[in-house]
Amino acid sequence: MAYLYPPSNKKWKARVGNILEEFVEKIEKEGKPKFDWTKSVDWSNVKVYDLSQPLSNLTPPFPTYPPFEFKWIKVVTEHGVQAQYIQTPLHIGTHMDGPLHFDPAGLDIGSIPIEYWISEGVIIDISDMVDDLGIYTSEMIEKRAKEYNLEIKEGDVLVIYTGYSKYAWYQPGADTVRYMLKHPGPKKEFADWLIKKKIKWTAVDAVSQDHPLNTVIRRVRPDIVEEFKKKYGVSVEEAMPWPENFQLMHTYLFPKGILHVENAGGEIEQVLNRRCVISAFPFKFMGGESAFCRLVAFCSD
Repeated sequence: MAYLYPPSNKKWKARVGNILEEFVEKIEKEGKPKFDWTKSVDWSNVKVYDLSQPLSNLTPPFPTYPPFEFKWIKVVTEHGVQAQYIQTPLHIGTHMDGPLHFDPAGLDIGSIPIEYWISEGVIIDISDMVDDLGIYTSEMIEKRAKEYNLEIKEGDVLVIYTGYSKYAWYQPGADTVRYMLKHPGPKKEFADWLIKKKIKWTAVDAVSQDHPLNTVIRRVRPDIVEEFKKKYGVSVEEAMPWPENFQLMHTYLFPKGILHVENAGGEIEQVLNRRCVISAFPFKFMGGESAFCRLVAFCSD
């Protein structure tokens, strides 16, 4: 198997502790893996749920990023055919953040085997445990899983439902400020727990897998920083000190091979607190740091 990144004349070798690269290396040595998901899903009685958000030129971009744009380059009245052209960042709409987004030594997203993008997993609802600018923890996830008799297994995909997708741009109750600037997020404890559990990848119904104040939002929106202090009685610097927590779900986890989907939504409320087969297939973008994807859950009732 050839990898566009990192460019080298030497044979590619997985980094120790990077679960994605170890998965890829195992496929190279042993061939395509086989999966038995019959204990999680009754394939004679499966429904397919789309956990993706719609994307259009109306979708607000992440702060400091350019918007999604499209235009017609051929129209049926003139050319006898319809064709469009798009110009866009990859970090808008439902997308998979790939290793190269924050890890220069990582694989480009098009080089990752298709098998990595589908797995058993759980969709966990913590929406009643979090609110604006809240911090969620591994304890919350495990508590809710236990309540629904769900085991979080090694190699699982974890989909986190915060409830903030109800504020996304396409929803009747759209609130772009709450969705983009005030959604809950985790600290380093949560990232360490994902590593310990060997979670394959995560997804979240928010614009970022990181807490907004562990992103550029801390710098560009001092009013949100002050709101956090008033609400929780502690400064954001004390609650989530940098550099330890700065974009840690990206900078800390990507070199470990734990990636994530951002902007989950769609039919997610129909599959809460369930074990399903979950997939998010990015387009095969060679050299790509990330890619749009369609997040899907295969569940049997």
